[in-house]
Amino acid sequence: MDQEIENIQIKSEVQDEILLAALKLFVEKGYFNTSLIDIKEAVGLKNAGTIYQHFKTKQMIAVQLHANILDSLSISIDDIRRKNEKPSEQLRAIVDLLFKLTDDAPDVMRFLLILNVKEFFPEAKPLHETAAIIKIIRIIEAGIKAGEIRNTTPQLGYAHFFGVIDNTLRLALTGFLDRKADSYQSQTWLTAWNTIVKK
Repeated sequence: MDQEIENIQIKSEVQDEILLAALKLFVEKGYFNTSLIDIKEAVGLKNAGTIYQHFKTKQMIAVQLHANILDSLSISIDDIRRKNEKPSEQLRAIVDLLFKLTDDAPDVMRFLLILNVKEFFPEAKPLHETAAIIKIIRIIEAGIKAGEIRNTTPQLGYAHFFGVIDNTLRLALTGFLDRKADSYQSQTWLTAWNTIVKK
């Protein structure tokens, strides 16, 4: 029994190492310019066959990364919603999270905001149909009902608010903005919030 648990843990650790290596390579070289050999070498595996024990194809690695990132974001949004009562506080905490991730886990944010997922995962739902984004749209809808956010459709409120946030983060991730994302956070929040706040 103990040996079985240890084998599962080792398998899980190798799988995580493969995913982390692939994430870095996908955002640095691009999905199509990354081979399973590149991933094998980045992980330090002796042969590519070890990868096949965890993932049948490179696409399966990318799909798993995509699912993991979106699941993690969705869980974080649930946590934010539990800890903050007002929609404005929830949105502020989500913005704080996204800016923190941009500085602390830029590869995750590059994968989420810059890579064209449809190129390697044509069946992927559009981002606005994922659980994480639907939850954010519900927060905006609650803000409209509570009178914090001006009367608009929640989808348009999302487009206005996160258009500012996403664009700023993309510019920080691509180096167009030359300082850490954190240094633009307050100004970006104010600009984004002013696009939807009820005045």
